[in-house]
Amino acid sequence: IYNFSLYFLLEVERKIRANDREYNSSFKYATNSIKTSKYNPFTFLPLNLFEQFQRIANAYFLFLLILQVHNLFSFFQNRLISEKWMNVQVGDIIKLENNQFVTADLLLLSSSEPLNLVYIETVCCEPPNNRLDRFMGTLTFGTQKYSLDNERVLLRGCTLRNTDWCFGLVLFAGPETKLMQNCGKSTFKRTSIDRLMNVLVLFIFGLLALMCIILAVGNGIWENHAGSKFNAFLPREENTAFSAFLTFWSYIIILNTVVPISLYVSMEVIRLGNSYYINWDRNMYHARTDTPAEARTTTLNEELGQIKYIFSDKTGTLTQNIMTFNKCSINGKSYGQNQFHMHQLFLIFIVDFSFNRLADPKFFFYDHTLVEAIKLGLPDVHAFFRLLALCHTVMAEEKKEGDLVYQAQSPDEGALVTAARNFGFVFRSRSPETVTIEEMGIQRSYELLAILDFNNVRKRMSVIVRNPEGKLSLYCKGADTIIYERLHPSCSELMKVTTEHLNEFAGEGLRTLVLAYKDLDEEYFSEWKQRHHESSVALEDREENLEKLYEEIERDMMLIGATAIEDKLQDGVSQTIEQLTKAEIKIWVLTGDKQETAENIGYSCNLLREEMNDVFFIAANSPEEVRQELRDACLKMRPATEQDKFLIPEIILGDTPKVVQDENVNGDYGLVINGHSLAFALESNMELEFLRTACMCKTVICCRVTPLQKAQVVELVKKYKKAVTLAIGDGANDVSMIKGYYWRFVQSISFCLFYIWLTDLLKKQYMLVRYVLTLGCWFKLVLCWFMLAMCWFKLALWLF
Repeated sequence: IYNFSLYFLLEVERKIRANDREYNSSFKYATNSIKTSKYNPFTFLPLNLFEQFQRIANAYFLFLLILQVHNLFSFFQNRLISEKWMNVQVGDIIKLENNQFVTADLLLLSSSEPLNLVYIETVCCEPPNNRLDRFMGTLTFGTQKYSLDNERVLLRGCTLRNTDWCFGLVLFAGPETKLMQNCGKSTFKRTSIDRLMNVLVLFIFGLLALMCIILAVGNGIWENHAGSKFNAFLPREENTAFSAFLTFWSYIIILNTVVPISLYVSMEVIRLGNSYYINWDRNMYHARTDTPAEARTTTLNEELGQIKYIFSDKTGTLTQNIMTFNKCSINGKSYGQNQFHMHQLFLIFIVDFSFNRLADPKFFFYDHTLVEAIKLGLPDVHAFFRLLALCHTVMAEEKKEGDLVYQAQSPDEGALVTAARNFGFVFRSRSPETVTIEEMGIQRSYELLAILDFNNVRKRMSVIVRNPEGKLSLYCKGADTIIYERLHPSCSELMKVTTEHLNEFAGEGLRTLVLAYKDLDEEYFSEWKQRHHESSVALEDREENLEKLYEEIERDMMLIGATAIEDKLQDGVSQTIEQLTKAEIKIWVLTGDKQETAENIGYSCNLLREEMNDVFFIAANSPEEVRQELRDACLKMRPATEQDKFLIPEIILGDTPKVVQDENVNGDYGLVINGHSLAFALESNMELEFLRTACMCKTVICCRVTPLQKAQVVELVKKYKKAVTLAIGDGANDVSMIKGYYWRFVQSISFCLFYIWLTDLLKKQYMLVRYVLTLGCWFKLVLCWFMLAMCWFKLALWLF
């Protein structure tokens, strides 16, 4: 019997037996049945009525009506049986085949790949949560314990690739899966026209009530004076007040056409037509990928023309997310030349990789000196590309000899491994214990001892390997600010030269990484590995203990060099931003790139312009310094601002947030703030000062920010500014920020299914001008003119 334990939020311990449904069902765990629809047969009526009654006219006519009325498999008892996904339960062992969707969170047990067989006895893991990037668990087999992390888990929403089949144990099912834990409730968004219609209907209803009261009072007066004369042929109520009361409701029914219920229906038809117009618009069709625009809502289209703030990611949004290895710095020497735009020169100066039978024909480089250094066998150059070939999580697929296909989690990793491949250090394959590469035609297998994963806090990745000669080495790549803090003091001179190269690369808008290594002592590593194992199998404080161990071993590294990757701008992005800026729309870019890269992209995209009065850079290291820099920027934009004006009124700091009004400034300004300073600026005692200063600027660029900080910036603007906002993103790292926007716009379709669910508009290329400045205005005008025509029609109907 296989026994499993899960800690749940309301339980001390969750126990699961594999393939024992009778035992597991006694705990009433969540089934794998998922409801992604907005309604079900029981909730359709109340929820739909609630949304419809957000429109006052519908509530009125209901009241008037009352008056008038008076697929997959599971492994069970050593045999496979066919079962629907909705019937899968926690503890079941199921079989997946290639290209099938995973519809529950699974612990990978075995697969068709060699060396992937896993035998299990007991598993303890974390309770259900929404952390897609982490998983903590412990596997016990006999007396040994083994660590379980995110690499051993298949999450709901993924697709099985490059594997004929696999078996997995269901850990979380249905609403307890990490994907569903991230799905927020559907919110009903109301446009400004909807709110205006409610106000108008209330006014009309008030006018109707006043008319009916006057008529009822008149009826009561008439009853007192002349009503008795008609009793012979029309019996009436003796109570005049009660007769007037009944007459009031009679006139409510008679004059019901005063309230324009048909206007609501007509507006919904027009909105539906507007949505189809977006889908059919040839000007927003991307021929290269055969991708039209796709409007995923009918209720918000007219708000496109009212957008005041645009929040955008950079990579894959402003840029194409197609990475190419462009330049590098190795041991203080810079390699890589600018590309020649003339076709003839391009053919002459391109590097010839014919010496490498495994080179990627799609890869281009323009500096012959780097190839010569490789052929001369310079140790630093070989170490540089050896690191790129070993330090990654890329998977290689070789369907026929020499035809390598790399599948990477990010385009950056794919570009770096491809570069190493072309320069003679070819990544061939990997297993849980080894990484096999081909170095200048010689195949070598490295023992993979540890992977120190990349995350948004560490901003670096390391691997520890043993080469065929038995030498232990740690290879690390990451952000320059992070790696520099962990270098050996002897690298100070090389660090200065490399920094100059990094600034040069960033100035050209290239994405940079720093590479370093460290030779390890066998005795020390054995002791460190034991402590690492103990920490990795613990359920409590695992992340904190592992981080301390990572910090310990990633110290006193030796600098090798740096890489520079080009990510080209989207077509037409510069012209688009220029037009949006002229329309007084403020653009905020939230990116994880370093400041110099973000700044250069800002100028390339016309987000930052030379003719701006000033561009403020906030890069302080303490709360006091950040506050002072924000105040200095504010004073420069509004010199008349007094010092006490920086004090935030109590009415804004109260429990109910007040709207922070816009402040007019003379001139155009930009603001660039890094993630370290942003952390201080987003603190409760400084957030309004940051918001006030930022909103005075035409452009705000937040660089080196985490997904959490993106969400915090969005929430800050959403909390204190009463404006229609637009979100633009392209990947799962934008989920936390994009869920906070009024309007959600997706730039690309190369992302997870869950991310598509969040969107209101799906588009492949950068065509915001037509969306915001053309279609949005058209849709608003159409609805407004229609409403005006209906008013004149109603007026004419009543007058004539």
